[in-house]
Amino acid sequence: MPTFAAIDIGANSVRLKIARIGRRRVEVIHEDREVTRLGASVFRSSQLSPEAMAHTVEVLQRFYKATQRFGTDAVRIVATSALRDARNAHAFIAWVKSATGWKVEVISGLEEGRLIHLGVVSNARIAAARTLLVDLGGGSCELTLSSGNHIKQMYSLPLGAVRLTGDFLQHDPPKKKEMRRLQEFIEEELTRIRKKLDPMRGRLMIATSGTAAALAAAAKAKLGRSLLSAPVSRQATAKLAKQLAQMSRAQREALPGIGPRRAEIIIAGSAVFAKLLETARLSGFRYSPLGLRDGLLAQMAADYDRRTPLRRQIEADRRDALLSMARHYDVDMDFAAHVRDLSLQLFAALKSLHGLSPEYSEWLSAAAMLHEVGAFINRSGRRRHTHYIVAHSDIFGYSVLQRQIIAAVARYVGKSRPSPDDVILKRFTTAERNAIRRTVLLLRLARALNQGRRGAVRKVTAQIRGGKVILRVHAKRGGAELEMWAIAKERAYFREVFGRDLLAEEA
Repeated sequence: MPTFAAIDIGANSVRLKIARIGRRRVEVIHEDREVTRLGASVFRSSQLSPEAMAHTVEVLQRFYKATQRFGTDAVRIVATSALRDARNAHAFIAWVKSATGWKVEVISGLEEGRLIHLGVVSNARIAAARTLLVDLGGGSCELTLSSGNHIKQMYSLPLGAVRLTGDFLQHDPPKKKEMRRLQEFIEEELTRIRKKLDPMRGRLMIATSGTAAALAAAAKAKLGRSLLSAPVSRQATAKLAKQLAQMSRAQREALPGIGPRRAEIIIAGSAVFAKLLETARLSGFRYSPLGLRDGLLAQMAADYDRRTPLRRQIEADRRDALLSMARHYDVDMDFAAHVRDLSLQLFAALKSLHGLSPEYSEWLSAAAMLHEVGAFINRSGRRRHTHYIVAHSDIFGYSVLQRQIIAAVARYVGKSRPSPDDVILKRFTTAERNAIRRTVLLLRLARALNQGRRGAVRKVTAQIRGGKVILRVHAKRGGAELEMWAIAKERAYFREVFGRDLLAEEA
């Protein structure tokens, strides 16, 4: 069984989870966590403080030793709101790379929400008609509306507990005018999505993260209950939030489940929960210990074994995201789907020649569906527009690197061909550049086989004979003379990439 590690660098704390991945279960073998307040200065000055960076790097070095001790096969490190907002994030990322060899991936708020949702649904059943999943971190609050374990809507709001505490609460306990301003700001942010939350009325919210755990523990203690995962009503949450705002830090620290570090930010966190439950008219919330790290581990497990049901769900979510984006940019869906299908046929037929790993078939498929989105802006320079749109859009289920690969493949469908000197390609490793060139060629061939959007080619197969590759084109009635001409134009580039001659014949 492979052993994977997931690390979440948050605005408030840094967390590690190491697990062995079986066919049907994830066995957690080690966890670690420390509050570093990495985002505290970011929300005041847009800069990570040297002290917080040093503390966080020290914790990550401890995590590194743990991953070595447990013999992890792969480690994924993601950072959230603090690094999204910090102007000097690159300095911290370089520091981590130097100290541990790890590459930190800064993920968007929507990707953070997707991974949290994945972590919860992969370990628990929440397949109700509608579910609201909320993760309130140090810098942001991710809200996910889910139905039947599939994401329907996602929102990322600047309502993190560390951010709000630094912005609004200057006294302990806070003054009434500070609390009034805080609540007005929270209400203003929630008003933007109030109508979207209407379908959740009367339902129970599932909440993750440390703030939810602390509130659940404090509420249960007041009610004389011990089960942390039992529901906390809207009324109990509102009452607790009001009481916390009137307590000193020492009094808050003494409450069960809160402790010294959480006591600093729990007033702001509880205010968000109370206002959210009120705004959405929810019955209450239930705490879940699952979260971002569990989503990272689930994603790693799905990528390791592509036959699992979870992998199929991730692929379905990605397809939905691609279709939504293509429709948004007014793409000819029939044409794009036909190019995609031909691309995948070529990927399979030429597998022994291109030697690309399986995930490139998925990125090729995505590039085929999106290679015309740039025309929405302007047909002149549409390939450059396509690259920009895809590379900078938040597409569910794809990391920043994966989006950049998809964007690069989609960029070179027209007259331009990928060159080692291109700025677009310089950001990739040598191996990635070579793989992108081969993937680009497959997409160009598929595009050549659909001239005039007439769908003349039903299927394409291939034979590899020594120094020649013969494409057998299965055409509809009327033939594919125009497509054969277009394929011939790709012969020189094919020889450049694969070192073999390309021929095409109608089957």
